[in-house]
Amino acid sequence: MQQVKAVVAKAKGAPVELVTINVPDPGPGEAVVKIQACGVCHTDLHYREGGINDEFPFLLGHEAAGVVEAVGADVTSVAPGDFVILNWRAVCGQCRACKRGDLQYCFATHNATQKMTLEDGTELSPALGIGAFAEKTLVAAGQCTKVDPEARPAAVGLLGCGVMAGLGAAINTGGASRGKSVAVIGCGGVGVAAIAGAALAGSSPIIAVDIDAQKLEAARGMGATHTVDSSQLDPVEEIKRICAETYDGADGADIVVEAVGRPETWKQAFYARDLAGTVVLVGVPTPDMKVPDLPLIDVFGRGGALKSSWYGDCLPDRDFPMLVDLYRQGRLDLDAFVTEEIGIDDVEAAFEKMHHGGVLRSVVVL
Repeated sequence: MQQVKAVVAKAKGAPVELVTINVPDPGPGEAVVKIQACGVCHTDLHYREGGINDEFPFLLGHEAAGVVEAVGADVTSVAPGDFVILNWRAVCGQCRACKRGDLQYCFATHNATQKMTLEDGTELSPALGIGAFAEKTLVAAGQCTKVDPEARPAAVGLLGCGVMAGLGAAINTGGASRGKSVAVIGCGGVGVAAIAGAALAGSSPIIAVDIDAQKLEAARGMGATHTVDSSQLDPVEEIKRICAETYDGADGADIVVEAVGRPETWKQAFYARDLAGTVVLVGVPTPDMKVPDLPLIDVFGRGGALKSSWYGDCLPDRDFPMLVDLYRQGRLDLDAFVTEEIGIDDVEAAFEKMHHGGVLRSVVVL
């Protein structure tokens, strides 16, 4: 066992604290990873606010890259010295989803068996089974995906959550491709990543919708062909107009990615898609949110698909190395997602910046 510094949320809504925690030596199927960088994701704020569950204290951070320091018995997938991106989809291989070949829907993704603790022995709940706002963390070995060690940790670590969620929502869940139009409502880190995914897939037009001019500018930099300020224009009508200009007879986008997670923006996505189009919900709603006044006949009459996207329907072992290779080739600008690099004691300030916009990702660098 070793002691390291880490960021912990001890109570609902209270500021996070930098404390000393105990990290056990890895047991069978586990690995200890020395963290090099970890993005500050909105999901971490959800944990701090009690929006996920009430299993405090939480060890926050989950969007991370680092180097494997030690592995437990029977671990063969990674070894000490490997540069890895951490993931929260360590598939079990045994559940119904895995056995039918749908590993991206694994019902029983696994985490480390042992618990990290506060100095007094209080067990910690690691965010998404990772807990990477720490100098070192204990994870299941299956949560480590080996990638090119020459890649910048602060950039590629973002594939561990937000960037992968957005890219995958467009490509894996939505099926973005050449000849298809894509609209993205909400251009934070996940939404801009969806735009980058649509651009990688060759979709056109790619329409970014937001109320923040800075976010729309960032979206254009990642491949958006059109932007819509929805505080000034009706986004549904604008999406329909732009798509009709490109494809004769189009009555909306083929794929609309909703990256906000609110009922009103989901309804916009629903009505902004073309007939038989696809809506992808990747923004995370709160449990109390409902979509009111949606006529069932409209669901039937418009056809298509209404989907949600968990983690971009990714398979880390398949997707992370490929996307890191694209980054290294200059075809995927992951550096553009890193707004600032901060210290481990600046996480609370990064949470505050989320409320004011202008930041795609603050990244803790250790």
